[in-house]
Amino acid sequence: MNGYKTQIFEMHDKPGGVCTAWERKGYIIDGCLHWVFGSSPNSSYHHMWEELGAVQNRQFINFEEYRRVEDKDGKAWTIYSDLDRLEEHMNELAPEDTKVIGDFIGGARGMARLNWKMDKAPELHTPFDNLKMMLSMMPFMPTFLKFRKASAGQYAQRFKNPFLRRAFTASFAGDFADFALLARQGTLAFQHTKQAGCPIGGSLEFAQAIEKRYLGLGGQVHYRSPVAKILVEDNRAVGVHLLDGTEYRSDIVISAADGHTTIFNMLDGKFFNDKLKEYYAKLPLFPPLIYVGLGVDRSFPPEPHEIVYMLEEPLTIGNKTCDRMCLDIYSYDPTFAPPGKTALAAFLYADFDYWQKLRQENREQYKQEKEKVADQIIAFLDTRFPGLAKQIEMRDVATPATWERYTGNWQGSWEGWLLTSKIFMTRMSKELRGLNNFYMVGQWVEPGGGTPAVAASGRNAIQIICRRDDRKFTTTKPQEEKQSEKQL
Repeated sequence: MNGYKTQIFEMHDKPGGVCTAWERKGYIIDGCLHWVFGSSPNSSYHHMWEELGAVQNRQFINFEEYRRVEDKDGKAWTIYSDLDRLEEHMNELAPEDTKVIGDFIGGARGMARLNWKMDKAPELHTPFDNLKMMLSMMPFMPTFLKFRKASAGQYAQRFKNPFLRRAFTASFAGDFADFALLARQGTLAFQHTKQAGCPIGGSLEFAQAIEKRYLGLGGQVHYRSPVAKILVEDNRAVGVHLLDGTEYRSDIVISAADGHTTIFNMLDGKFFNDKLKEYYAKLPLFPPLIYVGLGVDRSFPPEPHEIVYMLEEPLTIGNKTCDRMCLDIYSYDPTFAPPGKTALAAFLYADFDYWQKLRQENREQYKQEKEKVADQIIAFLDTRFPGLAKQIEMRDVATPATWERYTGNWQGSWEGWLLTSKIFMTRMSKELRGLNNFYMVGQWVEPGGGTPAVAASGRNAIQIICRRDDRKFTTTKPQEEKQSEKQL
């Protein structure tokens, strides 16, 4: 869009990285999108997705239920997308917690008042831009000041009602109790304002739409082309050296790859400062997942589409004990399964080192352990949906080692840095000290990750490069280009 000739080198045979899906026996297993911030035309992020060709002619579902949390007896906390309905439901479940509930929902309403702007890269903000941003955030500031240091795990302990306390923990804290409460309230705010719908067609189709847009603008993609080294001369990035020995020269190199691999392998650890060293030594990551895809000869109602099960009898998955399990039911998307059938995906948190070592040292035992996990999940789901075990037509298990093998993500983490209360709203530099003509984008410079933040970081990086090259940053949308062609 801005007159640069570009090439992408992708290790996989398809676009998207972690934003992906795969097909097994006519069923789709989706590895990423539960919702997309910017699905509503009222959001400034929607305009970014339009520039990328990702949302045109795409249907988004806004669910009445964001999530449901259940115990062994079927008692449920339904996390409604509408905040008024959610507050009413929570008060019915735990009338003794009315004050805490009101406090929590009030924070979510405060987040809903925040106008998320992304027109200009924060790195290019002038003092006047910063002032405008602060003024626009004024309605949100009481919420921010009240909850900025709160974690989901800590907040859960404020509930007197034992069921709600446990359900809140299972849904919003789980294996990462220090997750920023504001981020959880923000998710509920997006659901309430209908700015975060779920795309029909899933993650890979979403990524392929962006690929189509990029190729249509003249870009080139090299698949099955993993980069081994970034070429550096006189402290300038000058190209890439692929794993197969091929070299490509360039004026600018941008890495959207795993941050640890980029800094410590591709650049041999030569360009990082004490702050970066501390990030990679101390900051927690989103823990890796065991992901079990199932194809079932059975129909499910459209709600609930996501259930968190609180397990009375924890499951031992590899070397890790799990007391909760999440289940996605894709009955709302007809593209995921043959008619009358349903794709399911269950996921639990796992230990990367265990699965990576097992795969490397004993491939047969690794396969057996994967099948054991599938057996455990199916046996549990059969107690919730009697007869389901006999209706299974497809089963597929992805481990943390699978995640690392296909995406390169360090420690098999699916979304990079964990968004804790300590690093909420932290901005990481896209440049490395001492290295010119090089930039990093994606979830490893955007704590909390997620597709909107990743896409915005790429957009912002091009703005920074345009400023450096004294070019006016320009964006277009596919329909605008077609209209311009007709005029010509």
